[in-house]
Amino acid sequence: MTHDVHIIGGGLAGSEAAWQLAEAGWRVRLSEMRGTGETTPAHQTDGLAEMVCSNSFRSDDDEKNAVGLLHHEMRRMDSLVMRAAERAKVPAGSALAVDRDVFSGEVGRALADHPNVTIMRERVDTLPADGVTIVATGPLTAAALADSIASATGAGALAFFDAIAPIVHRDSIDMEVAWFQSRWNKGAEENGGKDYINCPMTKEQYLAFHAGLMAGEKTSFKEWEADTPYFDGCMPIEVMAERGVDTLRHGPMKPVGLDNPRDPTPEFPQGRWPYAVVQLRQDNKLGTLWNMVGFQTKLRHAEQVRLFRTIPGLENAEFARLGGLHRNTFLNSPTLLDRQLRLIRAPHIRFAGQITGCEGYVESAAIGLLAGRMAAAELGGRAWQSPPVTTAMGALLAHITGDADVTDYQPMNVNFGLFPPLHDVRKKVRKEAYTERAKADMTAWLADEPVPA
Repeated sequence: MTHDVHIIGGGLAGSEAAWQLAEAGWRVRLSEMRGTGETTPAHQTDGLAEMVCSNSFRSDDDEKNAVGLLHHEMRRMDSLVMRAAERAKVPAGSALAVDRDVFSGEVGRALADHPNVTIMRERVDTLPADGVTIVATGPLTAAALADSIASATGAGALAFFDAIAPIVHRDSIDMEVAWFQSRWNKGAEENGGKDYINCPMTKEQYLAFHAGLMAGEKTSFKEWEADTPYFDGCMPIEVMAERGVDTLRHGPMKPVGLDNPRDPTPEFPQGRWPYAVVQLRQDNKLGTLWNMVGFQTKLRHAEQVRLFRTIPGLENAEFARLGGLHRNTFLNSPTLLDRQLRLIRAPHIRFAGQITGCEGYVESAAIGLLAGRMAAAELGGRAWQSPPVTTAMGALLAHITGDADVTDYQPMNVNFGLFPPLHDVRKKVRKEAYTERAKADMTAWLADEPVPA
């Protein structure tokens, strides 16, 4: 099929960009390396939009949370990723989590069935010399293409490490020790605020666990990887532990809002807060797999099994997947891309997704969505105006394409710190004020946007 746009990479960003372009009437060639017999250090399938780390799109609260607001904006723009997430949804409190296989299947079928999309299982080693192109190869871009990108940009891609959390079989968790509860009992109404499995720890158990993390054998780095920094939003648990003995208790193992029913007292009949808690979140629709929240790790596999089985409730845990570590790459986008994600040195090429330095599934898909709509407008000979910086999409796009500190550019999740401040609003209601302003400005922008939804 003769195509109007070539998209390289079938992850969340590339899939979303393809959908937006196809729905706008443009023909898309979507190239994906997986399915040719090649893969990446983190992927396990050849499915489009495979989620390789967590199965969560994080908060779905569009009134007080920036990522929930981003969900809201993407839904208004006919996002394929958000549509598939709704169909693949699993209980996760106030978060939006999905069965990752169902999710990938929904995205793949939608694109395979679209008359304007041709999915090609092929490896692309060099950037196209001409033609409208979107590169959405993500943080695990193959070496040959990464070299081509580095040559085209005139600057080496930055890199950081990203770690994967383990997944546990539900029937191997001891529910005589663990219990179901969402923090502060918040969560899906049908589950009564019981969306997470909680494994409690006493002070002695926590200190022993912390010591085990510090002493456990870790994955060794190759010489060329030694100076690659971590991204703070996906920090391995043992690296967090190195920052202080109580760091984990104020992070992924915080006990606040979790009442251990196995430890009631006359004063606290519902149970007292443990000293520390390990939480697990449902990973598939069947509820047979649960991932250890915040437990990304670079421990060797044997060490993971030994240490994680010291956690109360997980003494006999069987692991569907152990944690892992992979090297991610991204561009110094504020110096290399224009405000429409085009490579300044080769403006027929746009970049989208995590390779631009946005972090997170939703953020990657959102930038893919915008890249698709930008390309559609360009192909149609129409001017395209970026969403207002007061919106989640506009704030994230602005950060990537020029507002970030270029001397220390790091992957960034969407957050209210990227939005123009509201100094005249009381702190107590400031988040609601951010989202209210964003929704109004998004409505006005969508009314004028040249690409049909």
